[in-house]
Amino acid sequence: MTASAPSSTLPTEIQAWFDARGWRVRRHQLDMLAQAEAGNHALLVADTGAGKTLAGFLPTLAAFAPSALNGAKPPEGLHTLYVSPLKALAHDVQRNLLTPVEEIGLDIVVETRSGDTSSDKKKRQRTKPPHVMLTTPESLSLLLSYPESLELFRGLKRVVIDEVHAFATGKRGDLLALALARLQTLAPDMQRVALSATLANPLAFREWLAPKPMMARARSRRRSWCWARMARRTEVEILLPIDARVPWGGHAGRWAVDQLYEQIKANKTTLVFTNTRFLAEFIFQCLWDVNEDNLPIGVHHGSLSKEARRKVEDAMAQGRLRGLVCTASLDLGVDWGDIDCVVQMGAPKGSSRLLQRIGRANHRLDAPSRAILVPGNRFEFLEATAAKDAVDAGQRDGEDFRAGGLDVLAQHAIACACAGDFREDDLLAEIRSSLAYAWVDEAALARVLSFVENGGYALKAYDKFKRITRDKPLAKLPFGEGTWRLTHPSHAQRHRMNAGIIVDSEMLMVRFKNGRKLGKVEERFAAQLSPGDTFFFAGMSLEVESLKDMDVVVRAAKKSATIPSYGGLRLPLTTHLASRVQQMLTDRVSWARFPDDVREWLEVQDWRSEMPGPGKLLVESFPHAKKHYSVYYTFEGWNANQSLGMLITRRMEDLGLAPGGFVANDYSLGVWGLKPVKNPAPLLSPDILTDEFVDWVQESHLLRRAFREVAVISGLVERQHPGKRKTGKQVTFSTDLIYDVLKKYEPDHVLLEAAWADARARMTDVGRLADLLERSERELVHVELDRVSPLAVPVMTMIGREAVPQGAVDDELLLEAETLAGEAMRVDEPLEGD
Repeated sequence: MTASAPSSTLPTEIQAWFDARGWRVRRHQLDMLAQAEAGNHALLVADTGAGKTLAGFLPTLAAFAPSALNGAKPPEGLHTLYVSPLKALAHDVQRNLLTPVEEIGLDIVVETRSGDTSSDKKKRQRTKPPHVMLTTPESLSLLLSYPESLELFRGLKRVVIDEVHAFATGKRGDLLALALARLQTLAPDMQRVALSATLANPLAFREWLAPKPMMARARSRRRSWCWARMARRTEVEILLPIDARVPWGGHAGRWAVDQLYEQIKANKTTLVFTNTRFLAEFIFQCLWDVNEDNLPIGVHHGSLSKEARRKVEDAMAQGRLRGLVCTASLDLGVDWGDIDCVVQMGAPKGSSRLLQRIGRANHRLDAPSRAILVPGNRFEFLEATAAKDAVDAGQRDGEDFRAGGLDVLAQHAIACACAGDFREDDLLAEIRSSLAYAWVDEAALARVLSFVENGGYALKAYDKFKRITRDKPLAKLPFGEGTWRLTHPSHAQRHRMNAGIIVDSEMLMVRFKNGRKLGKVEERFAAQLSPGDTFFFAGMSLEVESLKDMDVVVRAAKKSATIPSYGGLRLPLTTHLASRVQQMLTDRVSWARFPDDVREWLEVQDWRSEMPGPGKLLVESFPHAKKHYSVYYTFEGWNANQSLGMLITRRMEDLGLAPGGFVANDYSLGVWGLKPVKNPAPLLSPDILTDEFVDWVQESHLLRRAFREVAVISGLVERQHPGKRKTGKQVTFSTDLIYDVLKKYEPDHVLLEAAWADARARMTDVGRLADLLERSERELVHVELDRVSPLAVPVMTMIGREAVPQGAVDDELLLEAETLAGEAMRVDEPLEGD
């Protein structure tokens, strides 16, 4: 997608810098400069290595070029704001941006501002800001909560949003959308720029980026512009076992460690991606066990300390590491040109996510990106093949936009009050200029402000919930009249200590006795530790010396150790990739390109049962180990399958089928009980979402968990106080208590509404579930078998191990899978008694 742009030329100093490096200025970089000169907002979609970040900053560099200034003084104050989803990305961009600034000789000060920035530096930045500030959505929102922000941002010229696809569709995107609306009010001529390499729907992101015309002070005549090019060469291969079969079960890919080590030896630098923090530590430990050559190999994930992350990032930038095992903490934009191979351990879960990770290899447009996919089991082999095909075909996937969250809006409202008094009609016009909150009307905003004012009807008797007040009682004034302000200045400090969107499980710091910090582990893991216990973290085996307050004090150890597991939502399997896998299952001609054991697996399934292809919801029922099992091949992802399992077992209970339990993966759901399921149709009736679903969500931990998050995000429950931080148990106790009160006395409370929205959309994937149930009425195919089928083996091996971290029991899974597989792959007559 391309839009015409006025022509532009680079200032002579910048052109000379390009020439000195032997670089050619690319068309899209000049176009971005021209769009800035024309006053347009701009969305740039271009391949990894195409110089997107430089294109986004080029108008800023040009504004400070002496030839462009023509003898005038350089601009003063904050000129450009750069927003990224990751602190590591901001740190990397600062390092790379300083190179042209220093080599060209531009008078530009570039600084970062994040949770890692010292308090002294943050304070100085509010009154004496740099010309370019690199930050995150959370830090930007906090900065907007200071009274100085009105003056600080008044002269802001540009906001550059990097890797916009990574957060625009979620709550961090909601927070950023509100911050952009606020900035546009303070600096009406501000230009918005967004960058990405992997957008499936650029037009939707263009709508998200540009302010809506209803905001009078924003110039609606300035159009957003999109330039896209998808031509980057990729070389993707799928790693297969040598002289062995693709595993039936497991997810960690532990079988591939020896081959992975050989790849690290053969390449200059290899980046190994995992989907979880646990797997990052697990695979690192496995690699270290076989590292006979003592190659420098590191580990990087979000729970490591700032010092540990920076040490690894700097070592990679300087080319001192041969291998680095990491998580999504390094998915985005980090520019290390010497990486010649990327490895994805386990299934990628989406073609855009895979493409993003592949782009870390050979971060140059003129060189192909080389990647190796390591499937953990046979379904993951199919998924890896589908992802490779999608990347080869240039097809992307991504999440859809949704309505902005009420809890985020409440946090923004208190931030606005911290910065100064405001009128609600002004706030309404401001927030409605964003796509996420264009739906908000007077009544919706009034509900949110009433909640921020006193906590709501059931909580208004408590002073601690009274955070803002109107200069005249709300009941005596129509909407828009009067001014809102803080009830006490202390609420500003409390807000800044607690504001944020990411609500992780409570974390405890891991440190040595001398104070050196290694990172954080979850409170639930630390609660199981005692002095003398060992665990593996930050690439080291550690022994617990003591647990003090919020710290786990450790020392180095040589004993074998366990690995901390972390909570959090799983990466969802995209509908695009799921559809490709289903098509593969019925494209029998394509099976010829699969390994012999995978092809045989599918052929025996095809002979003994049916294939769950597109337009078919296959359910298989069979006896096993004196129980009756049914496997539902939904391909709707773990969240949806987990929810469906809860609902089906409830309905089985009502129908007297004596359910015993269920287990789910991304592709299927296995349910067992004491009685056989002769007809699964009543278990998949769409009315299950209006009956069992509501009861289940209200009775389960799901809604309480969702409420805990929205209560923290909205500021109703505070995790930190001056000199004190609540433990996770204390936060949960507080939110559970409030939840019970609101559920009983104010069931229509704004936060209960927000929690329901989260539970439906994010935690249960109810949209995909509803679509599945609707399709089941016309697509259901039920096959009754005498024993387990080949396709059922992967999910059956998970029974009894659902709560165990992936990778921890892979060896046991392999043994059990072989036993099940032997039964499933028999093509003779059934065994007697089966």
